[in-house]
Amino acid sequence: MRKVIAVATKELRQILRDRRTLLILLFIPAFFLLLYGYALNFDIRNVSIVVKDQDRSTKSRELVSAFVNSGYFTLGGYVDSDREIDRLIDQGKVRTVLVIPPGLERRLALRQPVIVQVIIDGDNANTASVVMGYARALIAEYSAAQTGIRDPGSGILPQISVEPRVWYNPQLRSTLFLVPGLIAYIAMITAVVSTALSVVREKERGTMEQVRMAPISPLPYIIGKTLPYLAISFISALMIIFSAMLLFELPMRGSWWLLCAAIGLFLVGAQAQGLLISTIAQTQQVAFQVALLSSLLPTMILSGFIFPISSMPAVVQAITHIVPARYFIVALRSIVLKGTDITAFWQQMMALAIFATVALGLASMRLRREWGHR
Repeated sequence: MRKVIAVATKELRQILRDRRTLLILLFIPAFFLLLYGYALNFDIRNVSIVVKDQDRSTKSRELVSAFVNSGYFTLGGYVDSDREIDRLIDQGKVRTVLVIPPGLERRLALRQPVIVQVIIDGDNANTASVVMGYARALIAEYSAAQTGIRDPGSGILPQISVEPRVWYNPQLRSTLFLVPGLIAYIAMITAVVSTALSVVREKERGTMEQVRMAPISPLPYIIGKTLPYLAISFISALMIIFSAMLLFELPMRGSWWLLCAAIGLFLVGAQAQGLLISTIAQTQQVAFQVALLSSLLPTMILSGFIFPISSMPAVVQAITHIVPARYFIVALRSIVLKGTDITAFWQQMMALAIFATVALGLASMRLRREWGHR
């Protein structure tokens, strides 16, 4: 028992001296518990919707109010043309379009059937299925209110029926929205972890001192460290896409050049993040833990990969703006599923470029300071 106590005491002193590890063990889990406790929400809310009201009557406004007052939809305005609908959905600004046909009020007064069209962006199959269910329920409830019949088993057909149209993924296949997220998930983890461990490994082996004495500045050293891992990660991402196209019939509706540019920007930022972690951590164990915590969970939960960002609290939504996978997944789905040009997702590409530039700059600055300190 004395030997056990002696080893435990020695290990406790070592942990207390390593403040970074102590911080990870004590405070990071609690922080992520609070963060992801609010972010993990399977309820789909605040779905952006625009309305093409071709009736412009009291009844059409009541139908729009039924959607907005339900708490599931957020009205983004009214549109007049199909071209504007295409633009808004391609740019990801709206997920649902409610098309109200002309003569809605007149047909309801005459007890004639009316078909209301609901257009849904199907790049996220799970969200599209839930939104379709919401739309059907709301329109059915509104139709029952117009006829005064609340019993669904009455046998009387509703006056208003729904004609759903799911764009870009009509079959609502989950594979078509999971694959882009998996590409971001796998590429982010491999790029960050591999780069972070490669630099820290040199610190542990003592070879960093030889590099510091060599006639090379931090920036060329950083670029040289990232290029091999960048090439490997890029090939891995392309292999995932080709495999998905072959095995799961993933479409490729956009430009391959834009796809490669988006993957390249994302991987450069991930490599820079790994290098930044390597300038903070002194051991491979700490580097591995920090790399996983800063890449795995944010990419899985805060990127919109599985859980819709619009359903998260405002504070968590603000935090998602620093997660590069959020922008990469939007760009990837726009290229692969929608076949849009860069005008539809140029803001996401700009965000990826800014993240990569800032991360590279911080990593270079910290490494330069570390070399100068030595």
